[in-house]
Amino acid sequence: MLKRVFIRIALLSLTLTAYAAAQSFSPEAPATIGPGKPLLFDRVIANQKKNEEAADVYERIERLEIRKNANDPTPATVKIARVIPSGTGMDHIPMGPDGQPTDAAAYRLALEQLEKALALAAEDRGSQHEAMEKFAKRKKERSDLIDATRNAFLFTFADREQRGDRMLSKYIMAPNPAFKPTSRFTAVYTKVHGYVWIDEASSELARIEGDVTEDISVGLFLGKIYKGSHFMQERYEFFPGLWLASFSQYDFDGRKLFSSFSIHERTFYSNYRYIGPPKEALSAIRTELGRSELSKPGPDPADH
Repeated sequence: MLKRVFIRIALLSLTLTAYAAAQSFSPEAPATIGPGKPLLFDRVIANQKKNEEAADVYERIERLEIRKNANDPTPATVKIARVIPSGTGMDHIPMGPDGQPTDAAAYRLALEQLEKALALAAEDRGSQHEAMEKFAKRKKERSDLIDATRNAFLFTFADREQRGDRMLSKYIMAPNPAFKPTSRFTAVYTKVHGYVWIDEASSELARIEGDVTEDISVGLFLGKIYKGSHFMQERYEFFPGLWLASFSQYDFDGRKLFSSFSIHERTFYSNYRYIGPPKEALSAIRTELGRSELSKPGPDPADH
């Protein structure tokens, strides 16, 4: 649970770039509370929402490296998975080091289970209905939180940096003292400090890096994420006009009840492929399984 909360913190922080991009890209531009370029600001907000929506209809390969300590040169554990939208979240199907299944039977079984979930999601029936409602609620909250970041931070131009053939503008990200949190999630904004990099040509997020500056209480105060915890993410234009994550890193320490924990993860994202919403994804998975319409799974027993 604590891991999910911290990942949510990082995700929310990614949306802060919309506010940064609203300011002038001139090195002389001062930090401001309100957006200096409303049209640019609206465009970046729209881009960020579009990118977040795309994450729900694109599959990908994830390589997760888990370390005992942040500076360990070699991960203690490596997990590779094919990550596919299921209509109510993301299915993680284990893969081998070469990105191919290591157990054909287990891989097919996982696809068959995904097929059943997609069939229910596509028709919005049975046991998946409640899960779909919760997923839709989370997406709405995510969109609302993007909008809520408009006044949460002050950004100060720091530098320009070349990344490949793209020019990025780097901004210092600091909490806005005038910001009044309206929820436990937006309250996190007051305890995050870092940097954001904006691609000048497209007004898109290219990178974010941040640190937790004060302990964050989570889970009805039964746990904490400690000051000094760190996160970062790199994003690239994988498809025309679509910027998605290529790398994420989370290093954080804390406690749950009376037990301490330390999590150090690096995730590499690749092989993005459009698979679509549940009906389209269902068709793609059935094709992969070699199914015809006559061989598709029967109705969900929960409907009776």
